[in-house]
Amino acid sequence: MAVAPSPSIGRIGHEREPIIIIDGFSSDPHGLVDAAAGQAFGPRGPHYPGIRAPAPPRYLGERMDLLQKTLSDVFGLNHGADLVECNYSLVTTPAEELAPLQRLPHFDSADPGHFAVLHYLCGPEHGGTAFYRHRASGFETVSPSRMDDYSGMLDGELLRRPPAEGYLLGDTALFEQTYRVEAAFNRLVIYRGWTLHTGQVPPGHGLSPDPRLGRLTVNTFLKAR
Repeated sequence: MAVAPSPSIGRIGHEREPIIIIDGFSSDPHGLVDAAAGQAFGPRGPHYPGIRAPAPPRYLGERMDLLQKTLSDVFGLNHGADLVECNYSLVTTPAEELAPLQRLPHFDSADPGHFAVLHYLCGPEHGGTAFYRHRASGFETVSPSRMDDYSGMLDGELLRRPPAEGYLLGDTALFEQTYRVEAAFNRLVIYRGWTLHTGQVPPGHGLSPDPRLGRLTVNTFLKAR
């Protein structure tokens, strides 16, 4: 029997939000890529800068014991979590066509029980994921109690200074990068959805819609019970 991979735990910024990184997560990552290549991808909502297709969440079951233990130990999810959605994702939107909100860090949910599970099925040449602190507020996470203050400050800032064109890389006048995870084939990352973050896409990236060539990930969202 193959030995399960070991998770490493990082801490993001001043708020010390945990992030779980598991390398070599799947025993058959190339099979996941092949499965993605057989899917019909298309736009899915206004926020993601690319195309998506349904992914089979059952593949996570291979490491369910590891996931359950790690989520319990790190995030206190002693009663488990329910699946919200699971999709293959490919970044395909040209940098000059990004909407203003796609050029900024974002959060998935203000609910502390909402978790993002990001599985890279691409290599480091495809960038990574970065985490940010909003300079004016000092916020690295957006909780329900912070939502109004954060939105109000950011809206005012964007009226005075719209975000620069292109995918966000490094620090800006409004946001400071606090942590970065480099893409690595078969690397899985877990963090709370209320953490400010963005995918990083290197300049000159080909943005291929082919799962075997592009910036392919599996994006899964979980909700704590």
